[in-house]
Amino acid sequence: MMVFAAEHVTEPMSSVTEPMLALVVQGAKRSILGDHVFEHHPGQAGVVTVHLPLISQIIRASPDEPFLALGLRLEPATIAQLLVDAGPTTTRPHDGPGMAVDDADDNLLDAIVRLMRLLDEPRNLRVLAAGVRREIHWWLLNGPQAGLIRQAGMADSRLALVARAIGWIRSRYDRVIRIDDLAAEVGISVSSLNRHFRAVTAMSPLQYQKQIRLQKARIQLIAAPHDVAAIGYAVGYDNPSQFSREYRRMFGAPPGQDVARLQNMAVVQE
Repeated sequence: MMVFAAEHVTEPMSSVTEPMLALVVQGAKRSILGDHVFEHHPGQAGVVTVHLPLISQIIRASPDEPFLALGLRLEPATIAQLLVDAGPTTTRPHDGPGMAVDDADDNLLDAIVRLMRLLDEPRNLRVLAAGVRREIHWWLLNGPQAGLIRQAGMADSRLALVARAIGWIRSRYDRVIRIDDLAAEVGISVSSLNRHFRAVTAMSPLQYQKQIRLQKARIQLIAAPHDVAAIGYAVGYDNPSQFSREYRRMFGAPPGQDVARLQNMAVVQE
């Protein structure tokens, strides 16, 4: 279990979010995935089921009432085992992106609270935490996001296919990739790959790779702000001008200016 806190509203920031359950306790957050905008308010559970490049911003926080959220990594293997143990069931299919936000029900909230309480009891935590985490996955499978969560545990689901494609891209983000090779790796046609990938991530595989490249570059530039050309080359750009142009398009400023802003940036006051 992870705890996130912030005392101030923040600027929109790009990041790759791993599969996770997040419960907002106080304040509010906005996340953008392509054309989809998700607002996350207190008492709402948000789930991300594949690694997604999001633009996120804390939109309500103050020193008196800071933004607070709890996070738990989703475990596809646990979801798959629960599907086996529960037996056949009818669940409305999920046709949208690999992210959703809905009100958390009482069962889910109760399990999350019990897991948080175990953090103060290390001996009990070692024995009981795995069972409570499993219970949390069970309530997700039986809540408003059931269709999306179910896909995360099914090896042949659209979400699982896209997750495999994402893993392949992330392991080769700095290389030239061919969509034909990616489709063959996943085991579906190019047209099916493009359709499923866009449905889950709101972008094409090549657009996804570009976002991963630029976010990797941004992280490296914070540590080495004067090596712009070398870092651009390291993440797969042979042309420094193209790297700078695409970086500016994504982050709103050329690499040097953006990194200087990040290094000196204070969070935006409410």
